[in-house]
Amino acid sequence: MPGTNRVAVYRSNSDIRVEHRPMPEIGPGEALVRVRASGICGSDVMEWYRMPKAPLVLGHELAGDVVATGEGVEHLRVGQRVVVSHHVPCNTCRHCLAGFHTACETLHSTNVDPGGFAQYVRVPALQTERGVLALPGSITYEEGSFVEPLGCVVRAQVRAGVRLGSTVLVVGSGISGLLHVRLAAALGAGRVLATDVSTYRLDWARRSGAVAAFDATEAGGRLPELIREANEGCLADLVVLATSAPAAISQALACLEPGATFVFFAPPPPAAPLDIPMHELWRREVTVRTAYGAAPSDLAAALDLIATRRVRVDDLVTHRLPLDDIAEGFRLVAEARESVKVIVEP
Repeated sequence: MPGTNRVAVYRSNSDIRVEHRPMPEIGPGEALVRVRASGICGSDVMEWYRMPKAPLVLGHELAGDVVATGEGVEHLRVGQRVVVSHHVPCNTCRHCLAGFHTACETLHSTNVDPGGFAQYVRVPALQTERGVLALPGSITYEEGSFVEPLGCVVRAQVRAGVRLGSTVLVVGSGISGLLHVRLAAALGAGRVLATDVSTYRLDWARRSGAVAAFDATEAGGRLPELIREANEGCLADLVVLATSAPAAISQALACLEPGATFVFFAPPPPAAPLDIPMHELWRREVTVRTAYGAAPSDLAAALDLIATRRVRVDDLVTHRLPLDDIAEGFRLVAEARESVKVIVEP
């Protein structure tokens, strides 16, 4: 094992530097994991969210090998292939007990050290205890890195209640949107529709199971009409906002059937003006909800969906990059042109 740990330090989307740091030292109850695959998330390139905390080592979609365990760790073994969760809840606070695990203060304050864009990470005791999942032999490291993003999608759709035969509209067909398309189909949605502003991503939405995919720019205010034409005269029972573009919000809200549910999965920038027709949503008894992160049960469900091939993820990887080329990976994700999932292999 090398004496130093190579890490990618984020300062901005255009300033990411690979540095050498001391190898993390583990204590009782902890584990050291060699990172084999770490996905770049759309949230990693939200500069309004990341830059105030910079410089830091990002990376929260990681899979790898256990290379050392601390005193008292008996459920993991050296050489074991694992998925590591960066955030874990306490499971005892009032939010956890009510089922709102991702609102738990412990979840928001926990992380791996230093972050998934590194050769090695120290897994603190709490994560070692309840945030490490064994990777089945049938799943690659790349597929394992999808457990966290798919877990977030699972949480959003299960809590929103995808009904058998319902119509689901996914607004935004980046990687999260594509996972929403695939999961909705796996959960029994009757029709899955999608939008985006990129013809490249619209093609991916169709390949992922969307029966119709609409160019949001071309559709404009006609999107509800196009949805009705594709859905036997009805709008959507569930609309998932999987893009942070503020202009998409009003367009998406216009596509809800009475009694439907709208999910803010991707947040708009904090200062973005939002035009939400509350009176109209009230009159039609529309439910508006948010979805943040994933609880341990969501991650376990995501792992099972991947292992049983009910949600395929391997074909979504368009770029594989070594740690030295991580800046190129951030450029690809930030530009959101012709890439789907970018995986860093430290």
